[in-house]
Amino acid sequence: MASAAAAPGSRAGSAPEIEDVAALPSPNQPALIVGAMTASLMYMLDSTVANVALPHMQASLGASPDTITWVLTSYILATSVAMPITGWLADRIGARRLFVIAVSGFILASMACGLAQNLEEMVSFRVLQGVFGAFIAPLSQSFMLDSSRPSRQPTVMAIWSAGIMIGPIMGPIVGGLLTESGNWRWVFYINVPVGALSIAMLLAGLPRRPLRERRFDLAGFAMIGFALASIQLLLDRGPQIDWFESAEAWIYAGVAISGLWMAVIRFATARQPLVPPSLFMDRNFAIAFVLMLVIGVVMFATMALLPPLLQRNLGYDVVDTGFVMAPRGIGVLISMQLSGLLLNRQVDPRYMVAAGFLISDLAMWQMMHWSLEVDQFHVVWTGFLQGLGLGLVFMPMNLTAFGTLPPQLRTDGSSMLNLARNVGSSIGISIVTVLWGASVQTVHEELGATVTVSSVLDVDLSTADRYQGLGASALSAIDMEVNRQASMIGYANDFYLLFWLTLATLPLVFLMRKVVRPPARPGS
Repeated sequence: MASAAAAPGSRAGSAPEIEDVAALPSPNQPALIVGAMTASLMYMLDSTVANVALPHMQASLGASPDTITWVLTSYILATSVAMPITGWLADRIGARRLFVIAVSGFILASMACGLAQNLEEMVSFRVLQGVFGAFIAPLSQSFMLDSSRPSRQPTVMAIWSAGIMIGPIMGPIVGGLLTESGNWRWVFYINVPVGALSIAMLLAGLPRRPLRERRFDLAGFAMIGFALASIQLLLDRGPQIDWFESAEAWIYAGVAISGLWMAVIRFATARQPLVPPSLFMDRNFAIAFVLMLVIGVVMFATMALLPPLLQRNLGYDVVDTGFVMAPRGIGVLISMQLSGLLLNRQVDPRYMVAAGFLISDLAMWQMMHWSLEVDQFHVVWTGFLQGLGLGLVFMPMNLTAFGTLPPQLRTDGSSMLNLARNVGSSIGISIVTVLWGASVQTVHEELGATVTVSSVLDVDLSTADRYQGLGASALSAIDMEVNRQASMIGYANDFYLLFWLTLATLPLVFLMRKVVRPPARPGS
C-alpha cells in the first residue's frame, strides 16, 4: 500500500500517492450516494426549472415583466452569498447535521414557494430556498469524496457530476411538463417527495465528521457577500437600466470592486479567514477554479441562447425546444461514464479534460456557422457533441482539483468551485445577452442599408404608400426578415466568442499537476 509521502524516484511535479482508504467511511454508502444525488439533482433542477413557468407566475402573482424576474434573481443571489460559509458551518455544527438541515429547509421553502400568494412572498421564500440550497452541492460532493476509497472516487464523481450537469439541462423540460399538466405551483411541490426520499437516505448513510473550532470571519463574509451581491445585481439589472449609462450600475460596480479587493486582502492576512488561503495556494485547485468559471460561462450561456434562438428564429414550440436540447444531457451521461472507466484505467485526467474542451469547442465551431436554414439534425448533433465534451471536462477536472487537497479542505474547496460555476453562469448569460443585442442593432443597420429596389423587389419602395395597407404589410415583412437575419448573426457572434474563450482556456489544463491514485482493488 502506498504511503502518504512521495515514493523515492517518483516524477517531479506529480502529486504524492495516497493510501486506498476512505477518509470518512460511511455506514451505508449506497444510501449516502442515493441521498446526496437526489438532493443535488433537486437543487440543480430548481436553478432552471422555474424559467418556463415565469409567464404563468406573472399572471397569478400580479407581477410585471420586469419584477417577475426577481423570482430567478433572488434564488441565484441568495445561493451565491451563502455558499462561501458552507465550510465554516460544517465545522461549527457538523457536516452531517448541516446537510440534513439544508435539505429539510429546502423542502419547506419549496412548499412555501408553491403556496405564495403575491410576488413579495415568492421572492422571500425563493431567498430562503437559495440559502438552504447553497449548502447542498458542496456537502454532497465532499461527503461522496470522503466516504469513497481513492480508487473508487472516479466512479463516485461520475455519478455526482452527472446529476450536477443534467439538472440544469433537464430543468426547462421538467418545468414545462409540470406547468402544462398541472400548474406552476407543482414546479415547487415536486421537491417535497423527492426531498423526503433524500433525507431518509442521508440519515441512513451519512457518517459523522468531527467538529472543529473555527471562528466566524464576519468581516470577510460581509466583504465577499457585498461583492457577490453587487456583481449579481449589476448583471441582472444591467439590461433594464442601460448598463453604465445609469448611476445605479456604477454603484454596483464600485461596491463589487471594493468588496473583492478588501476580501482578497482580508483572506490573505487574517488568522482565520472565511476561505482558507491554502486552497488557492494549491496549483491544481486554483486552475480548476478558473476552468469552472469558464464551464459556467460556456454551459449556461449556451443554454440561455438556444431556447430563444429555436423558438423565435427557427419556429420550434416550447416542448419541441426541450426535446431538441435533451440530447445534450445524453451526451453528458455517456461521457461521464466513459471518463469514469478511463480514470479507473489510470488514464491521465488532464488529457481527458483537454479532449473534452476540444470536443466542446468543435460543437461551438459548428454552431457559429449556423444559419436560419439549419435543420433539426444539426441542432441535436451539436448539442450531443457539446454534452460529450462537457462530461469529459467536468469530472476529471474535479478529481484533479481535489486530488492534491487534504480532506479537511474539501468542503471549502467544493463550495468555492460551485460558487465559481454560479458566478460564471451569471457572467456568461449577461455577456452573451449584451453582445447579442449590440450585434442585432449593428447588423440590422448594415442589412437595412442593402435593401434597395434592385436587391429586393422590382417595385419602387418610395411609392409603397400608394398601396396603403398592402404596401405597409410588404415593408413590415421585409423588416421582419431583416430582423430575423440580424438576430441569427447575433447568435453566431455569441457562439464565436464562446468558441475562442473555450480554446483560450485549453493551455491551462497542462499547468495542472498529475494526480497519482492507487489502482482499483480486484473485484471492486
